[in-house]
Amino acid sequence: MQPIQKYLDGQVLLFNKPLQWTSFDLVKKVRILTKVSKVGHAGTLDPLATGLLIICTGKFTKKINEYMGMPKEYTGSFTLGATTASYDLEQEPENFKDITHITSDVIHAATHQFIGDILQMPPQHSAIKKDGKRLYESARKGIEVKVDPRPVTIHSFTITKIELPKVYFKVLCSTGTYIRSLANDFGAALGTGAYLSSLCRTAIGNFSINDAYSIENFETEIVALRKAATTI
Repeated sequence: MQPIQKYLDGQVLLFNKPLQWTSFDLVKKVRILTKVSKVGHAGTLDPLATGLLIICTGKFTKKINEYMGMPKEYTGSFTLGATTASYDLEQEPENFKDITHITSDVIHAATHQFIGDILQMPPQHSAIKKDGKRLYESARKGIEVKVDPRPVTIHSFTITKIELPKVYFKVLCSTGTYIRSLANDFGAALGTGAYLSSLCRTAIGNFSINDAYSIENFETEIVALRKAATTI
């Protein structure tokens, strides 16, 4: 049996996606290491986000939509007192506002209006398609495209630490939720503006980042499998 036969047959692999990597970068790396062509991921993470990415090989690629539909858990930080066009650090902060009057009680109370079934406006800098073109393609040319708000569910939204201008959070939400949009809307609710300054996906359904490979560990495992196969 080939050392990578189990990947050919099908595996569900959990990875901690590194900062600045795209989700496809990780899929491509798994294809190269395992030499399996049938590989896909279950839910995009932006390059500026880290955390749990489910990658499926072989027959398990048929389950990708099932995994994509599972609730997601995120931790990260919002920075208050400014906004960005992309709602995160892809664009430079602007529209600076004073935040010295904002209290801990006000910050905690502002979370309540976002819990439950809400309508959320996707960021203009997103991969959503309108008329066959991705929104970010128009946004990078300074063109704003009209899109409709989307229904999402925020199961829980907790402030875990406040170190102004940064506010740290944990969110459990439905698939399709943009945490960048939540940051922007949260800042609007406070009247100070806010943008997403860090993000980590920590869980997808019952899958946890605690059980995830780093790409380095996975590569080490593949090398060991191939080495063991040549010594038999």
